[in-house]
Amino acid sequence: MSGHGDGELLDRVLLTRVLEPGDEVGGRWVREYGAGEVVRRLLGADGAALPGVSPKRWGGLRARARRAEPERDLAVAAAAGVRFVRPGQVEWPGQLDDLGDGRPIGLWVRGRPALRTWALRSVAVVGARACTEYGAHMAVTLAAGLAERGWVVVSGGAYGVDGAAHRGALGAGGATVAVLACGLDRPYPRGHVQLIERIGEQGLLVGELPPGDHPTPSRFVLRNRVIAALTRGTVVVEAAYRSGSLATARAAQRLGRHTMGVPGPATSGLSGGVHELLRQDAVLVTDAADVVELVGDMGELAPDRRGPVLPRDLLEPGARRVLAALPGRGAAGVPDIACGAQTSQDDTIARLYELRALGYVERHGDDWKLTRQAMISAREGRGAC
Repeated sequence: MSGHGDGELLDRVLLTRVLEPGDEVGGRWVREYGAGEVVRRLLGADGAALPGVSPKRWGGLRARARRAEPERDLAVAAAAGVRFVRPGQVEWPGQLDDLGDGRPIGLWVRGRPALRTWALRSVAVVGARACTEYGAHMAVTLAAGLAERGWVVVSGGAYGVDGAAHRGALGAGGATVAVLACGLDRPYPRGHVQLIERIGEQGLLVGELPPGDHPTPSRFVLRNRVIAALTRGTVVVEAAYRSGSLATARAAQRLGRHTMGVPGPATSGLSGGVHELLRQDAVLVTDAADVVELVGDMGELAPDRRGPVLPRDLLEPGARRVLAALPGRGAAGVPDIACGAQTSQDDTIARLYELRALGYVERHGDDWKLTRQAMISAREGRGAC
């Protein structure tokens, strides 16, 4: 193929027709021999096989190579507004090289932004296709929050959590990338054609497969490694124990990326896979601030999580101990209160008069009791725990 203009481009485009995504044997050939030599051997008259495959498999690869038309693929792609990005080009995201011999031969990309620039500040949000309303809500709000903070949301364009994540980012006026397991000129799933078109216009569509290629179960799974490698971290919103989105999380873990999970109800089977991740090495997150604290730059900290500040929280420790020593109902004498507060009777009397001035206690003869307002405050404090 080297006699046609940009030989490296045409060779790699041809190989996207020959090698399946993630084919590590083929990736090793390209690394060791170069794309041009691999193509020459595939198309050569002698048919000398490259190492690592059976004669039957080599024959299948040669048959694919003979049918490939890289110039036509590039023309069809260009008509659909799709370009081919390969290793070594400025737009190539270097983090994909972490996949080793399993890295893509190249990527088909649709959209104006530069993939490399967007990938540098991106987070994957993935999860169940048949998600619950809770899962969809969490995916939308999480993605919107990330987009508002200037992060690119990456997902797979599928039904359920993926679609909700893309919509959340787009709705916030932010950036999103859909990594598809099919040719970009034939978006899948069909029910998401409008959403995928919108992503292509406002964000980026990315895929390993050439124009016209269709998705298969294995291609969906292998696509997930690209999502994991492109991004700084992966958030799983909802996933059952056998969910494909867990493959993205496991790929992220193998690549040393951050892995995060959004907890769900303990009784929900759709959260079982997420909870299993959280019992291992994944980090629990509940909103975009949690995610950014993990994957962002130093100093991008999530706010402290705490309940409401109650008036009794503002008391001095000694006064709080005396207040806590009073019974919830009825009155008590100074000796009993002092014993409960573990302080002297003189200190107890001083604290009681201080608390009376603040409206917490009232005196009944020689005894003291909580005011009605103090009892309400105590109940609120217990409810906040």
